[in-house]
Amino acid sequence: MLGKIGLSELLLAGGLILLIFGPKKLPEIGRSFGKGLREFKQATKELTDSVQLDEETNE
Repeated sequence: MLGKIGLSELLLAGGLILLIFGPKKLPEIGRSFGKGLREFKQATKELTDSVQLDEETNE
């Protein structure tokens, strides 16, 4: 089933990533992933704040 990912699948994926990119590239990939996630969270927060303000002004 696609919904459940276990420890063995995570280890397999981590091993494949390590083989493909190498240990020197992993910190850079982690930083860029973290930046992207942070920007996504910020954009969704700004969008929800904007929608809430719009709803308050229309009432």
